[in-house]
Amino acid sequence: MASTSLGRTLETLLPGGVFEGIFDRKSMANDASHYLLTPQIVLRPTSATQVGDLLRVSKEQKIGITFRSGGTSLSGQAVGAGLLVDTRRNFKEVEVLENGSRVRVQPGVTVRQVNIALARYGRFVLPSGTVIDTSKADADAKLRVSEPALYEGLSQLHRRINEKSSSVEKIRSLYSIKNTMGYSLNSFVDYSRPVDILAHLIVGSEGTIAFIAEVVFNTIPLLPKMATGLLVFDNLKDATRALPDLKSSEAAVIELLDKSSLLVAQREHMADSVLSGVDFIDHAALLVEYQAGTDEELSHQVEIAEKILIGLPIKPSALSRDPLIRKELWYARKGLYAAVAGNRPAGTTAILEDIAVPMSALHETTVELRDLISKHNYRGSVIFGHAKDGNLHFLLNENFDRPDLLERYQQFTEDMVSLILGKSGSLKAEHGTGRIMAPYLRRQCGDELYEVMLEVKRLCDPENILNPGVMISENQLAHIENLKVSPTIDAEVDRCVECGYCEPVCPSRDLTLTPRQRIVMRRALVDAEIAGDTGLLHELNARFDYEVVQTCAADSMCALACPVHIDTGTLVTRLRKEQQTRSPRVVGEGAAKRWGPTTSFLSTLLTVAKKTPAPLVIGINRTMRKAVGEDRLPLWNRALPRGGLARKPRESLNAEILYFPSCVNTLFGAPDGEISVQEAFLALCDRAGIEVMIPEGIAETCCTTPWKSKGLIDGYQVMSGLTRKRIFEAALDRKIPIVCDATSCTDGLLGLKEKDQGTVVILDALEFIANRLLPRLTVKKKIDSIALHPTCSGTQLGLNESMTKIANALADEVYIPENWACCGFGGDRGLLHPELTESATAAEAAEIKSKSFSAYSSANRPCEIAMSQATGEGYIHLLQELERSTRQ
Repeated sequence: MASTSLGRTLETLLPGGVFEGIFDRKSMANDASHYLLTPQIVLRPTSATQVGDLLRVSKEQKIGITFRSGGTSLSGQAVGAGLLVDTRRNFKEVEVLENGSRVRVQPGVTVRQVNIALARYGRFVLPSGTVIDTSKADADAKLRVSEPALYEGLSQLHRRINEKSSSVEKIRSLYSIKNTMGYSLNSFVDYSRPVDILAHLIVGSEGTIAFIAEVVFNTIPLLPKMATGLLVFDNLKDATRALPDLKSSEAAVIELLDKSSLLVAQREHMADSVLSGVDFIDHAALLVEYQAGTDEELSHQVEIAEKILIGLPIKPSALSRDPLIRKELWYARKGLYAAVAGNRPAGTTAILEDIAVPMSALHETTVELRDLISKHNYRGSVIFGHAKDGNLHFLLNENFDRPDLLERYQQFTEDMVSLILGKSGSLKAEHGTGRIMAPYLRRQCGDELYEVMLEVKRLCDPENILNPGVMISENQLAHIENLKVSPTIDAEVDRCVECGYCEPVCPSRDLTLTPRQRIVMRRALVDAEIAGDTGLLHELNARFDYEVVQTCAADSMCALACPVHIDTGTLVTRLRKEQQTRSPRVVGEGAAKRWGPTTSFLSTLLTVAKKTPAPLVIGINRTMRKAVGEDRLPLWNRALPRGGLARKPRESLNAEILYFPSCVNTLFGAPDGEISVQEAFLALCDRAGIEVMIPEGIAETCCTTPWKSKGLIDGYQVMSGLTRKRIFEAALDRKIPIVCDATSCTDGLLGLKEKDQGTVVILDALEFIANRLLPRLTVKKKIDSIALHPTCSGTQLGLNESMTKIANALADEVYIPENWACCGFGGDRGLLHPELTESATAAEAAEIKSKSFSAYSSANRPCEIAMSQATGEGYIHLLQELERSTRQ
């Protein structure tokens, strides 16, 4: 724990950005690697100037400082025991330049958000606090004046390297393949000005010599035409022998999958259209892809490729242009790590290694590596990677709690290092040196170049405050210290490998925690309970409920992003269920038994509140929240709509569909001047000549989401039985589909289906309108533009294509924000904790506010309310907009 005086000093520099509590420190102690170090203080600066101030304090106090940016970190670069600077919240700017040819980004942005190639532009902050802008013409002169010792030292190293032909040759050899071991010494060969050398040394330096405040990248064109195929060979040797011919065909991508990889992809149903039913013995496969700007160019590439494929010893294969097949194949390749790691034995930790060798040595290396994995008795491992570049990834699962297995891992690492260096390869191709390979850096690059790297570190960071222990370390055991263990805690999340894929899609990521951090804190809580550490348990519990449980939207978007489909919301829902007392359970059950009167009462309350002076309503509401509890009674605000219309049955002897109007549209009415969603849907069906029925007792039914999400099991059981009886049985009796007008409710209804009701067809209104009604409707006059907010449930159900299809029919321009994300309303989360919705919608709202559209639409009333409040624009359901456009 840091001293109080240090905390006070930092607080003066970063008001509100200093976090010393154990909860914050524990939540930031993990990255995607197999290392765990708990920082003394977590810091969240807002500018490069503040970072410079932090570096000066770090230097004065002789305390290490580590940066956590947008990446996941697989080699232990993003954890440290000193000061941890989190740049993920306040350094996320992305600015497109020169019509997309360049883009300016900050370090909190992920690669997924900016798929670009690095150029020679940017700003960095040195440990001394000096800020250098390399885009300026006087950057070299400023470096010479501001940092004379550094400037002269780099000049001397440049002469030292270039005067020795052996050093130049060694550098060219090291960088003839993918190589991220140590500092980018090729900078000394490729550049002569110290500022250029330094700028390129910083790239890939893992935060050990400077902080990159922002950088400008050159973009590469996105080639829209693609043909993809999986070439299955009888053995690995045949696969690697085919590489030269495939490379000569100008394949954009060639990825290797060994037999184990194919079996895992098959087991996880990752590419059933290609892998289903295939018996793999000693097979291997190459995933190849050709990319072009036009259909004609692609056809030419495919024609050349097919001539090569004919001569290869492969099973019948074809290069497909079907985007769904491409998606399947890439899902199989990219999801291997998490799929294998997610199915690892309980209590083990996943380790993803990454090496590169010259292409001529790829086959031998792969075979010997596979034998090495078998020799050390690692089971369930896979080998895959970028065959075109000689870059292999392999996965191990290890139990670091057992000394004998730790020794096994240490011996395996020694054998693996000898193998790769014996093939003139690199011990790290993409993932960086980190802690995992720091002890082997001298061995790979040799004494002379290692001494140059030491001098680079000394010149830039003489006090060794930047990410100590990473990349440059004389500790020969650094790679087996501070290891992470993964105890079994909850079935819902035990498979999590903390890869961080979930973090960019989480609505609470900038407010409290991400799904990965929720799991980390759950593990920390269980560990404290097992250890009997009552003090730590008390500190963690003080914030656990709000940060882990209450501010989770439980929107399942994390499951969509997770390669093994871990839904942290299911854990949170169970925790909510476990903490429910008898009183809310009784209230929930009572509401379920009288849902019609309950929704009518709540709707009336909203209408009355809308007509009552706001200060009076707000005062009463806040007083009641204090008495009842902020996690039980919603917070009213003047932007909320009036109540909606009650749902009423509609009989039709020749009904083609059973319409299930959502109760959220009874609770929340349409904006002033708009007809209700139910009225709009029925009007559209009437115009299209579709007979509709709404069953008796509709007002008493619900999709059960309000009870399920809050863990109110008694009410859930009551409502699920009632809805199955009144809705599902009515649809089965008439043999007609159920159509629902709110995407979240459609998802809820689908979750209610039981095995004996498997013949029930449940459709969302978006899908039904796009496929059945739209061809029968006439848009009288198109509007100029419409901005869409896709919903999380709609995204999970695959409804976004239908949404876009409808929008294209009624508007000349359809805009889906690049910063689209879950709105965080989460049923009632946006009412109980409006700060969650405010945070979740911030980026999307800023984007929408920067433009102007004729209309704004979504497909779920809570989402529409959230976006209306965030943007100041009136969002309505897309079918309401369609009804208006097709009205006589």
